[in-house]
Amino acid sequence: MTEGPAVNLNIRVRGLRQSATIAINDRSNALIAAGRSVYKLGLGQSPFPVPREVVDALRDNAERKDYLPVAGLPELRAAVADFHRRVDHVDVAAENVLVGPGSKELMFLLQLAYYGDLLVPAPCWVSYAPQARIIGRPVTFIPTRYEERWRLKPERLEEICADDPGRPRLLILNYPGNPDGSTYSATELQQLAEVAKRYKVVLLSDEIYGPLYHDEDEGHVSIAKYYPTGTIISSGLSKWCGAGGWRLGTFAFPPALRWLFKAMASAASETFTSTSAPIQCAAVTAFAGSDAIDAYLARSRRILAALGQWCCNALRRAGARIWEPRGAFYLLPDFSPMREHLEARDIRDDRELCRRALEETGVAFLPGADFGMWPQQLTARLAYVDFDGAAALDALEAGGDAPVDEEFLRAYCPKVIDGIEALCSWLKGK
Repeated sequence: MTEGPAVNLNIRVRGLRQSATIAINDRSNALIAAGRSVYKLGLGQSPFPVPREVVDALRDNAERKDYLPVAGLPELRAAVADFHRRVDHVDVAAENVLVGPGSKELMFLLQLAYYGDLLVPAPCWVSYAPQARIIGRPVTFIPTRYEERWRLKPERLEEICADDPGRPRLLILNYPGNPDGSTYSATELQQLAEVAKRYKVVLLSDEIYGPLYHDEDEGHVSIAKYYPTGTIISSGLSKWCGAGGWRLGTFAFPPALRWLFKAMASAASETFTSTSAPIQCAAVTAFAGSDAIDAYLARSRRILAALGQWCCNALRRAGARIWEPRGAFYLLPDFSPMREHLEARDIRDDRELCRRALEETGVAFLPGADFGMWPQQLTARLAYVDFDGAAALDALEAGGDAPVDEEFLRAYCPKVIDGIEALCSWLKGK
């Protein structure tokens, strides 16, 4: 009786590779240790420091050693609920917030607890589909097109759902997006919400980059506003608070999915038990916000917006097709217009493109194939994060929040600028 499940699990994990983003970071660090000069544009880690008051809160609570409730520290759950009400204008109750050791772990538990097919618009973050395969859930990639800014169209979602209307499905929507830095308009979100609601699709809205949406006036919009009964909002500290290594993520559930919250909390009690107590205490300060944190985020967005636009323009001049980033710190250049030129250099897919670029220029980035694209599409993801975020923030503040121009970028983001210029010269064959 025990052999069957063991064999099935072995089949699910056999051949499973290390996460691509972790692998490129390990490879980059190994090359640096060997004396190579590497431009680290692979791992999407925030370049900015954790805000000082959040660090102070961690220090003040370092002696907290007891296990906390599985669902999370009550004060933190209340702060997260208030954050979503204040920032996203979505009604979230503290009792429906679940805290975990990173949103990645919570996503895994969600797929474990919810029996249904996983729908993922491609390109997408590298770990959504592998998690489903480990658990044994069917995965459907929904291809998107460059001409549509890599966005999921409601008619495509309608087509898939209408094929078997009663089938349970979980749709993951990530915006601003990894790997492309794109987002959705309020109208687009409303249209997608209508389809999801019609077919009772459970929607996981991965909004970890929401506070890094570049347009201050327009602001990030949560799809939970339009599908409040079926949307789970995923957030955390890793991207907008610079605390990836702290490992804290949050899920905000609607009351109608309280049963799913309870199922995940039960699974959590048997796996991670509870998230680090000192980290949760510090996270209360982060989610509660302050004038200082607001200023930190505003400066972070300005730097990322300017740097992303500069990189985008440089890659366009080199011959790539690319959309301007709207949030986060990613670009997804499409090198297919350069196909003939690349094939003349024996580069026929995106994996070979990235391998050769790292070997010949020191620029580390990831092939689109790692994000659900076809290798022959010749796409790749660049994370423009290889710079000292603390120094850049300090300089911007000291300069009275002067414009973030090319002079500023060359002074405070030199490795990103040099790396992109080296890549562009290499693409041109120079």
